[in-house]
Amino acid sequence: MPQKRKKLNIEGTNLWYLVGLITSDGNLSKDGRHVDITAKDRYFLRTITAKLGLANKIGIKNKDTYKEAHRLQISNKNFYDFLLSIGLRQNKSLILGALHVPNRYFMDFLRGVIDGDGCIRNWIHPTNRREQWSLRIYSGSEKFISWLSDEIAGLLEVFGKIYNSRENLWVLKYGKMAAREIIRRCYYKNCFGLKRKIKLARDCCRSYSGWTQSKTVVDCYRRDGETGKRTGLKIPRPQGLVGSIPSPGTFWAHSSVG
Repeated sequence: MPQKRKKLNIEGTNLWYLVGLITSDGNLSKDGRHVDITAKDRYFLRTITAKLGLANKIGIKNKDTYKEAHRLQISNKNFYDFLLSIGLRQNKSLILGALHVPNRYFMDFLRGVIDGDGCIRNWIHPTNRREQWSLRIYSGSEKFISWLSDEIAGLLEVFGKIYNSRENLWVLKYGKMAAREIIRRCYYKNCFGLKRKIKLARDCCRSYSGWTQSKTVVDCYRRDGETGKRTGLKIPRPQGLVGSIPSPGTFWAHSSVG
């Protein structure tokens, strides 16, 4: 009698966050069963096992070297086959393309990608002395990074720039207002994620200095029948209410880092 397949009880926002993390920092083994997630932060992997109800142990990769990292391995044939069905592959780094991610959970998926292979950065502009922010997402696959850019543009009406940083490394970059619009949608109240990125997301959403127009964000704060344009857009200081999809400025003032 064939062995009954074990079901992995992960669904909804947690499932698609995990998929995003595997897309960026994960690996599908050749045995058709095991999925690895690698991170330098052991505590982060422990929070994943606790959040998702996994009993898996956390191992060490490249021990006693400068590349030492921690590894969470999930052994589940059903889950492995599910990842294949949405477009993930073995040795995916350079060949990954479009994935089948439901629009409803795309922000959770994107948060997982950012936590794995994203960079939220801020600095002070040397000329105007105003705080600047950017969001960068890295990938070895041009097809994947192009698909991700198109999905973000279609769902959020936010536009970034793709460039080749070096051989086999593609970067999708968003400037301050575009970055904030993505971040505020991905890192919503009480979302699960990497603590360090959640704190940066909170700080970004609290920052307003000099943020009055954008060439990369279509007006998502339409008022009084006004329609935003891609260039020369003026966005008023938002006065929205706290909600599951927060308005900048009100949301992070009432939420914790996690």
